[in-house]
Amino acid sequence: MTAYFIRRFFLMIPTFLGVTLMVFAITRFVPGGPVERIIMQAQQMQSGSGGLTAKSISENRGQPLSEDQVEELKRYYGFDKPILVSYFLWLGKVLTGDLGVSTRYYDPVWNMIRERFPISLYFGVISMILIYGVCIPLGILKAIKHKMALDNISSVILFVGYAIPGWVVGLFLLVLLAFHWEVFPLGGFVSDDFSSLSFSGKIWDLVRHTVLPVIADVAGAFTVMTFLVKNTLMDNLAADYVRTAIAKGLSFKNAVFGHALRNSLIPVATHFGNNVSILLTGSFLIEKIFNINGMGLLGYESIVERDYPVVLGILVISSLLLLIGNILSDICVAIVDPRVQFS
Repeated sequence: MTAYFIRRFFLMIPTFLGVTLMVFAITRFVPGGPVERIIMQAQQMQSGSGGLTAKSISENRGQPLSEDQVEELKRYYGFDKPILVSYFLWLGKVLTGDLGVSTRYYDPVWNMIRERFPISLYFGVISMILIYGVCIPLGILKAIKHKMALDNISSVILFVGYAIPGWVVGLFLLVLLAFHWEVFPLGGFVSDDFSSLSFSGKIWDLVRHTVLPVIADVAGAFTVMTFLVKNTLMDNLAADYVRTAIAKGLSFKNAVFGHALRNSLIPVATHFGNNVSILLTGSFLIEKIFNINGMGLLGYESIVERDYPVVLGILVISSLLLLIGNILSDICVAIVDPRVQFS
């Protein structure tokens, strides 16, 4: 098993290089980068101050900066070199822990990610606990009560939640419970007066800001995980080894929890690592809707503003989490299914 995980670890390297190189190349071809943004800001400043006339625009093709200034900007941001050269220069800095500097805020990218990661981690852990703590028991109950009232009603609710995207659920909850009825706050991670509240007040304030984003975040995941547990458990209950065990006198309860359930958790274990990586990096649209200053909102704003160092920094973190999550899934499968031998 040790040799297997060592091989998997080394396979992470070409995967990581391929993903980061592809995105790095895209950032070089997508228009609207930092150089173009600075040129646009210079145009707006000159046109606003009256310094840019129609004649000067036509003579210089609307370019307020000289060619030397543009070339200097390209050298500063690393756009003057070929893609592979720029990529390996960037990768060398990443390996030393330097993710670069934001072209929008001019702050170190690592500091920006480090400040926002705990917020996404907070919502991710809560979402994981709810997804696995609710979906596994509910899936077991639905398999046992198949085609009964509980199974039918819960299926309708789950399919409605799955059909509606999480960000739409978030908007609906925000308009209804926060704006119309004012039961929950409109957004943010905590209130503006959070520091002046008592300890119990801080806990309550945090809970009120947590409920709606978590519901929106897990709405779709509930359906997938619940039906995965239900359908897998039903397949195992119909298998010959379970029917044989029941025929030999084993109770149905022991057959479910002693034989079928463990095999039914294997597909759940294979998805565990991927779910960890997705939830820990935050949800772009959920954090945008609720104005939660986490990794998701940072990534969304960075893409919109073409803040490429931040985009690549978040890509590094999310890629590593995804690759580590795949290995974690293999470990979970080995724990659940002792028949698995990694060789």
